[in-house]
Amino acid sequence: MKHFLLLLGILALTCQAKAQDLLAYDELTAGDTLMPPAEWKKELKNYRLGWGSTDIHYEKFAIAEGLASRWETVAWRGEKVNAQAVLSTTPALHGVQLHASDLCAGKHTIPASAVELSFVRYVLTDSLVNNQSGCGYRLDKSQWDTLLVADVLDTRPDFDIDACTTRPLWMRVTVPADAAPGTYKGTLMVTARRADGKPFRHSLPYEIRVSSRTLPPASEWTFHLDLWQNPYAVARYYDVDLWSEEHFVLMRPLMQRLADVGQKVITTTIMQYPWDKQTEDPFESMVFKMKCMDGTWEYDYSVFDRWVEFMMSLGIDRQINCYTIVPWSLSFDYFDQGANTVRHVRTSIGSPEYNAYWTPFLKDFAAHLKAKGWFSRTYIALDERGMEETHKAMAMLHAADPGFKISGAAHYYPETEPRMDDLSLMFYDTIPAPVLERRRAEGKITTVYSYCGTVYPNMFMISAPAEAAWIPVYALAAGFSGTLRWAYNSWTLDPLRDARFRTWVGGDCFLVYPGASSIRFERLAEGLVLAEKIRLLREEYTRTGNTEALQRLDAEVSRFILQDLQHGIAARMVNRLKAFINAL
Repeated sequence: MKHFLLLLGILALTCQAKAQDLLAYDELTAGDTLMPPAEWKKELKNYRLGWGSTDIHYEKFAIAEGLASRWETVAWRGEKVNAQAVLSTTPALHGVQLHASDLCAGKHTIPASAVELSFVRYVLTDSLVNNQSGCGYRLDKSQWDTLLVADVLDTRPDFDIDACTTRPLWMRVTVPADAAPGTYKGTLMVTARRADGKPFRHSLPYEIRVSSRTLPPASEWTFHLDLWQNPYAVARYYDVDLWSEEHFVLMRPLMQRLADVGQKVITTTIMQYPWDKQTEDPFESMVFKMKCMDGTWEYDYSVFDRWVEFMMSLGIDRQINCYTIVPWSLSFDYFDQGANTVRHVRTSIGSPEYNAYWTPFLKDFAAHLKAKGWFSRTYIALDERGMEETHKAMAMLHAADPGFKISGAAHYYPETEPRMDDLSLMFYDTIPAPVLERRRAEGKITTVYSYCGTVYPNMFMISAPAEAAWIPVYALAAGFSGTLRWAYNSWTLDPLRDARFRTWVGGDCFLVYPGASSIRFERLAEGLVLAEKIRLLREEYTRTGNTEALQRLDAEVSRFILQDLQHGIAARMVNRLKAFINAL
């Protein structure tokens, strides 16, 4: 056993080094954004370093304005808080390093190890369709506005900053759950070598007032977060064998990041290409289906089981979504043992051929899930299917086993809604308030679904950063259980440098990068924390009978409506709510 653990440790270190090496790359350039060096030298002789705003995408070739010399915030114990410093430099800087001091409040200390520092890196992206949609084919990139957006959070130990450029610096502080309340003061230090060999050394002070309230661990949050995972993208990007030990080692930090913000759902596939080949790395089936020579069926769940068990080991264990029995292309694969080849059933939903393919599998799958103790948390998932298709599929599914639960992103259909145990509605879709209330009373899940068709709020590369934080609060304010986003890590071919894709606006395919988080993901996490704080405060005020405080809180939350967001005020709304909660 010790030898095995040692081998796993060595493999983990090797994969970590491999992931870090992939962060050593040159950023692409959108040439039309260049600011001439002469103009830089006229406006800025040397350097400008200060605290910026997490609400701003600072431009690489523009001198940062409006920076502050000090940053202050309030945090609950157990909370992670973000800040963004910005460095604009006329001369080049080499070997730039970021250093964090301990945070001290009298005799109490938050160690420097609780501070994570990153260089924010720029990614090439594109624009919306006439500012109306992020959907649609965009094969000819010259037809779209091309721009650089600061998003990747690179934690490498040092970095070279080119002359006449701006480099944002991201700081995330994790306040220990047992930290003593008080005002903690710390320093962010930036060091480097100038081109003339002279040292560069500047510091920025900040302070965090730690509240007496405590944020529970993400595993206890009730907000229903569903971000679809793509294990196939990880294997392709790192060039490792699918489902190998190396593959799982590389996926662990990526999926742990997701668990750390309260993810509830495991994305699984029970057929080949449920969405055709729409992503760079198509989703393959995690279940092998074989039709034997005697006409019976055999099913191999080993990949499915290993993936589910892996995700559960990280704490993502509330729900298993299985895609799908209603795919985009009505073609269903299996291995024909007699012919020693893969065959496909091409048929319509509800046909005898369709039922003959799925019914024996679903019966066997139900028995397998029950044996594993997973049946009650497993949902057969549908995605953007019409009412008639959904109705026929439901009939076949519940004939196979009436205990199967159903989830899906769809419009509100009164005919099928009562049988949807987990229903995700697109932004700007509507569901009657009594129906939403009934679903809550029945313990059913109802979430709001963001994808390429929603101009705002969203989490595209070009979306305002605060929109990612706005979405969870809106979901809570509107009475939803949580939120769904279709892609956590369906990476493009070269995601660290170029987020553009053959379909959809840049960033629609993924929220995090190989080996790195993003500003978008960190701001989403911020919104999830706000939603959890609101829930806890509501419970506290209800328990203590503090009606006045509860009414004031509900009034602030009720401001999060889509009509107001159309004026582009997500940052103002989020900051107002944070200030209100921090003052409690």
